[in-house]
Amino acid sequence: MTRFKGLQELFKRFRRPGDVVFAWLFLAFSVFLLSQLSSQAPWKSDAKIFSQPAFWPTVSVILMTFFAAIHLLSSLLSARIDGRWVEVWQWIKSAEYAGWFMAYVYLVPVLGYLPITIIFALLLGYRAGYRSAKVFARLVLAAIVIVLVFKTFLQVRIPGAAIYEYLPTAIRSFMLTYF
Repeated sequence: MTRFKGLQELFKRFRRPGDVVFAWLFLAFSVFLLSQLSSQAPWKSDAKIFSQPAFWPTVSVILMTFFAAIHLLSSLLSARIDGRWVEVWQWIKSAEYAGWFMAYVYLVPVLGYLPITIIFALLLGYRAGYRSAKVFARLVLAAIVIVLVFKTFLQVRIPGAAIYEYLPTAIRSFMLTYF
């Protein structure tokens, strides 16, 4: 048993306390995918097994579920480490930025690329802990440069904002073209 003590210490050092929570979530997701296979990947009666559209998705999802179950079992059998919920909270906190991105994507067609880019640059700067006027001025400048580079130089087509419809015709066409 002493021969494997070093290996056990190595596993302890790299094991994370939130592992069992991840294992449960991954197994639940795998079982969900497994339950959807029959409706998403059809089996054809006249095709060979390896040329079936559903063969490789079925193999991969079954193996994914099997390994998720083994992962959960190993997580349940291993020693408990303090800090599981601290780690889970870190996962939730990191998902906040995905929410910021989704809000940005939703608001660009409503309020416009330039105004939303400036607003979100300021909001994210504030969220990151910056409070000085100098930093906020730099964030506004960076947002304007980003919009100019993407819209003017790279000519990325971004949908015009719904709010631009309320502008006079000349200004509206300018805003749709450059901002």
